Amino acid sequence: MVNMKSFPVLWAVFTGLFVTIFWLSASHAAPPNIVLAMADDQGWGDMGYNGHPVIKTPNFDAMAASGLRFDRFYAAAPVCSPTRGSVMTGRHPNRFGCFKWGHTLRPQESTIAEALKTAGYRTGHFGKWHLGSVRRGSPVNPGASGFDEWLSAPNFFDNDPILSRKGIAEQSRGESSMITVDAALEFIRECLRQDKGPFLAVVWFGSPHGPHLASDEFAEMYADQEKPFQHYNGEVTGMDAAFGKLRNALGVLGIREDTILWYCSDNGALKKVGSSGGHRGNKGQVYEGGLLVPSIIEWPKRIAKPRVSDTRCNTTDIYPTLLEIAGVTVKNQPRLDGISLVPLLDGSMVKRPEPMGFWDMPVGGVSTPSAEWMAELLAAQKAGAEEGHPERLRLDAGKLTTEYTKADLIGHSAWIDGDWKLHRIVDKEGAVSYELYDLAADREEARDRVAAEPERVEKMKKALAKWQRSVIGSLNGEDY
Repeated sequence: MVNMKSFPVLWAVFTGLFVTIFWLSASHAAPPNIVLAMADDQGWGDMGYNGHPVIKTPNFDAMAASGLRFDRFYAAAPVCSPTRGSVMTGRHPNRFGCFKWGHTLRPQESTIAEALKTAGYRTGHFGKWHLGSVRRGSPVNPGASGFDEWLSAPNFFDNDPILSRKGIAEQSRGESSMITVDAALEFIRECLRQDKGPFLAVVWFGSPHGPHLASDEFAEMYADQEKPFQHYNGEVTGMDAAFGKLRNALGVLGIREDTILWYCSDNGALKKVGSSGGHRGNKGQVYEGGLLVPSIIEWPKRIAKPRVSDTRCNTTDIYPTLLEIAGVTVKNQPRLDGISLVPLLDGSMVKRPEPMGFWDMPVGGVSTPSAEWMAELLAAQKAGAEEGHPERLRLDAGKLTTEYTKADLIGHSAWIDGDWKLHRIVDKEGAVSYELYDLAADREEARDRVAAEPERVEKMKKALAKWQRSVIGSLNGEDY
């Protein structure tokens, strides 16, 4: 007979044992599969679910209605390559010299693919790379950056593209976004067939980057629009169809419940054809219209109910979030700018606990004509020789040849702390000016509050300058 006086003690022991067993089983559970998808130049407003009056995005809309929709999700930079670098590293791209389009990663950086491989992930990259070369022997091709398999382009690409399969040029036929998804699904199916662990599939579309050349099927859906909009909108809808195929395949393959599917764009809206959703500015600008992008995540096993979040998030957050989920710690991890969004996924984060910095330095981009370079490579390899132009290998990547001063903080930078955003703008003559906006009340960034908030301005100026000096330190190699 049980002594009732000892029941509370027994219950405490039983409860503690249950919690311990549950914790141990959860901590040793297999990590989820991960699919990271990204558009090229899709603005915040270029989604049906964000109120676009014309563009048809039924698959993105369905995902937004069933997953976690981020309504205040920022690209780390207002142009493509830097933002892609931020996803790979969790760091602001200026820290490793990826200032504009066509700049590269540094081989010294730790990438999400390299980190997840330590946890047994198989890794694949498909589509636009634009963080270095896609040729054999490059220190910054996808393979050198941690990807086991890759079918990649050096930049954006259109229909019927020539792509690089681990350095070998291949002529593809079909709609560009669908080709990207088909390659990713081939990789995913092979991973499941081998059944050796989870996978990371990075699916970076070449759409809707200009020149806009939608396939006939999707252009015809907008026959009542002027030609530029026919093709831009058609590219977005073509990408939506390809993404829908990818998303639906996860269910057919029986892995949807424990697969993280995370979608975003690489920068804000294009001028003329794109939509910022009413935010000020466009691609290339540090105002909200150049930085805010659509983003959605699905993970049914952990995000059981549809939600919409106004918490301000950043592409730099992807890396630390996934590392925490996978239980990965990177040895000698360089300083991060992103934070883990695991508390947000679990519903306990409603406000970003740390500020965000942005910095567009006045440095030119690097031309990377994908179609031209890949056609040259294909022709050369068909002739039995590797195509020349050693500069296209980007062998200079990671060489620290320039010393940057922490006193010369040039360009247009910004600091977001809560709902307040401070702009620091340095003109061509070196004159510095500031603008301050309350984003909660002024999404258009139209009412400058500098004069009305002097104490807030001073506090944010100091924080921004401290962060910028930290970025310069990283840029000069202090993290390696």
